[in-house]
Amino acid sequence: MAHGDPTTGRTPTRRTVVRGSLGATAALSLPLSGPAAPAQALRGRPSADWGVQAGDVTSSSGLVWVRSDRPARMVVETSATESFRGARRWTGPLIGPDTDFTGRTALHGLPAGEQIHYRVTLADPDDPRRTGEPVHGTFRTAPERRRDLRFLWSGDLAGQGWGINPDRGGYPIFEEMRRLDPDFFLNSGDTIYADSPIEPRVELPDGSVWRNVTTEEKAKVAETLAEFRGNFRYNLLDANYRRFNAQLPSVVQWDDHEVLNNWYPGEILDDDRYRVKDVNTLAARSLRAFSEYFPIGTLPPKDEDGRVHRVVHYGPLLDVFVLDMRAYRNANSPGRSAHDRQGILGARQLRWIKRELSRSRAVWKVIASDMPLGLVVPDGDSDFEAVAQGDPGRPLGRELQIAELLRHIKHRRITGTVWFTTDVHYTCAQRYDPAKAAFPDFAPFWEFVSGPMNAGGFAALKLDGTFGPDQRFVKAPTRANTPPTEGGQYFGQVDIDGGTGEMTVRLREEGGAVLFTQVLQPGRVGQ
Repeated sequence: MAHGDPTTGRTPTRRTVVRGSLGATAALSLPLSGPAAPAQALRGRPSADWGVQAGDVTSSSGLVWVRSDRPARMVVETSATESFRGARRWTGPLIGPDTDFTGRTALHGLPAGEQIHYRVTLADPDDPRRTGEPVHGTFRTAPERRRDLRFLWSGDLAGQGWGINPDRGGYPIFEEMRRLDPDFFLNSGDTIYADSPIEPRVELPDGSVWRNVTTEEKAKVAETLAEFRGNFRYNLLDANYRRFNAQLPSVVQWDDHEVLNNWYPGEILDDDRYRVKDVNTLAARSLRAFSEYFPIGTLPPKDEDGRVHRVVHYGPLLDVFVLDMRAYRNANSPGRSAHDRQGILGARQLRWIKRELSRSRAVWKVIASDMPLGLVVPDGDSDFEAVAQGDPGRPLGRELQIAELLRHIKHRRITGTVWFTTDVHYTCAQRYDPAKAAFPDFAPFWEFVSGPMNAGGFAALKLDGTFGPDQRFVKAPTRANTPPTEGGQYFGQVDIDGGTGEMTVRLREEGGAVLFTQVLQPGRVGQ
């Protein structure tokens, strides 16, 4: 499906970097509205030009994130009004170079189902009276009673060398999503492309030029902790993204490009671009930077295991089960083993998701998967990257774990499970039907795929018949790595009716088009 890339010596897949033409021009300077690079000097007042974020919000809690330009004390105030009358004050951590000047503060005891206004102030650690300008944000807490809910999901940002293009206004999809005013955003992975350098210019097929904002850390593949941090920082240069973060909270997971394409634990690289060949070392550095740049409650220092997988409870209508299909998987292979306990989730995570689904009393159980189930995602000529491996027969390899999970959902009569994912750089919807499957011991369910947000588009993949997918909709380009200027940037919208409990899923394309709509009824084991 891919052609050899003479600049890297590797065969690119749908998620490898495209090498743009440098030409003779210098790199674009950073946008005038973007934040400055971190300062080490202690003169002046601390500044939070990188904006604020909130994450993993529940009915009574949430996390707030900020980045300073120097050592500072993080202070958060919350209020029910923009005037901040009667504000509640939270003293956060002292932030410095050990966390790349990022900090998170946990908020507890918040009122349920309310709009929370917050502001973050950075104070000089030696003189608390010397403070920077407050940075404002807002989010809605999850309700304790049934009310209408809306969330969006997508993934794949700044991939294949398509970065922040000032000619397009940066990342316009975030402004479009912000205007829909969702309760939260499910970021389904590939939050960065650590293996995709961003070059100043990319020549397009029509002879025009795509321009990129560039930074030093994005000039090569990420290997050092500083380079991984710079990759996460790169996206925050976009004003649309910072404004989006300030208005709504996120639930974030990771996939492969936070480290490099198609990685798995224990892999040793054969790639001339890398001096560090041990993928475990690269993954540890990336996870540390990931934990510094997103407000996630299960990451260090709160959870010593640094788990990305978790459940976020969002009131009586919704629980979000975030999977990690990257950190516990076995090596990519042809996937034909009849016995595979490690699989793509690892035995411990599989036990966790079965237990938590059984405990859930929410009407809808959203399973946030960083990879699709029935789409055949190749890794080279003979190996496979996701769950499916192209054999439509009984479950083999990583399919065995998914079969076990689906059987558990059916036999425990767990209602309202819906799968949401991205990864493949197009959008589609499929209903998995046991009547059409080689493995029939499960209840019907839907899987919705949407992305990328700002990355190359790729052609649709084949379906594997093991779990009987019936593809009801697909929109994908016909050639590899189409630029965002040709469209093909997607996100999904999910609305849950507080009265009826109905879930309406819409697949949307940047520019406003609704491509596909599916209404699901509550209280059913299968749809």
